[in-house]
Amino acid sequence: MSTIYDTPEHEALRDQIARFIAREVEPHAAAWEEQGFVPREVLRRMGQAGLFGLMYEEAYGGAGADAMTNLVFAEALSQSTFAGFIITVLVHTDMASPHLHHAGTPAQKEKYLRKVIAGELVTAVGITEPGAGSDVAGIRTSARREGDEWVINGTKMFITNGVHANVYFVAAKTGPGKREISMFIVEKGTPGFTVGRALKKTGWLSSDTAELILDNVRVPAANLLGEEGKGFYSVMKNFQTERIALAAMAVGHCQQALRHTLDYVRQRQAFGGVLWEQQTIRQRLSMLDARTRAARQFMYHCAWRVTQGHDIVQDVSMLKALTGELVNEVVQTCQQFHGGMGYIRETAIERLWRDARVLAIGGGATEVMLEEVAKRY
Repeated sequence: MSTIYDTPEHEALRDQIARFIAREVEPHAAAWEEQGFVPREVLRRMGQAGLFGLMYEEAYGGAGADAMTNLVFAEALSQSTFAGFIITVLVHTDMASPHLHHAGTPAQKEKYLRKVIAGELVTAVGITEPGAGSDVAGIRTSARREGDEWVINGTKMFITNGVHANVYFVAAKTGPGKREISMFIVEKGTPGFTVGRALKKTGWLSSDTAELILDNVRVPAANLLGEEGKGFYSVMKNFQTERIALAAMAVGHCQQALRHTLDYVRQRQAFGGVLWEQQTIRQRLSMLDARTRAARQFMYHCAWRVTQGHDIVQDVSMLKALTGELVNEVVQTCQQFHGGMGYIRETAIERLWRDARVLAIGGGATEVMLEEVAKRY
């Protein structure tokens, strides 16, 4: 579905991703749900196809595109009904590696960014902790300088790509101030850095999610990412990209739930006819489709405002709250209209129902988002 912001390049990107999903994802993703992660060779093929560096510098293999193109990518990716695959990719492209893109030194980018864009290195971001989620300033992980090294101690929780990533961007307190947080590059295999456990989730089954333990992890001073003590602001800046991507996931889930449900109610026989003949079903689906289309236009408007250099924190907070709640209403209603089949594993609508729930929680819970909106009036 086109928007007023589209270009021929956007349509070509949508087509490229649709072909990739049809060829590389949909036939295999049910098996990934069983094994609990997306095979890294699939991600390498995405990198080789030029899909992992859309917003990054051409000098490192990126495409140098804008936020609108990045949204097209996220929304096209979200036409898959396997959200574990989607979030595996979006954490790499929109939530973790942007820290390197925004704050990395030329030496850091030369060392890591080319391989990140090529899909040779998969990234994760370590911010959330057992006692600190949306409240980033509440993290307890600490880092202290010792000579030419930083020593990091703490625990991270709910880290997507946490089991199988190669490079992690980790937030840690580096001073007494509540917001004196710094970001660090930590490579897998660094002594003291371990996966505490792989976490079992209700949804997003093909995304590997982990608890991370940092026990006197020593990294070179050169692994400080950005300015010392300024990591809090880096995290806040990147939240806007992350939340637009999560909104794209929510809108994509709405679109797919409605598509599957419209197909189902047009052929499902009940009470002497098909369900589509029931006025209440037709009208409910029509309204949910209208609200989904409205949310989609707001989402594109937010991305356009990014390209114009506007402050979008309030808009994106509204968008995240709106789409996180909307997707749960849409998917639950669509599941209801599937009857018993909507509760059977391996059906797309049951999977969408499981996967949608976290979109009102992760990346900023609805209540947190609404507070961000309210304090900017």
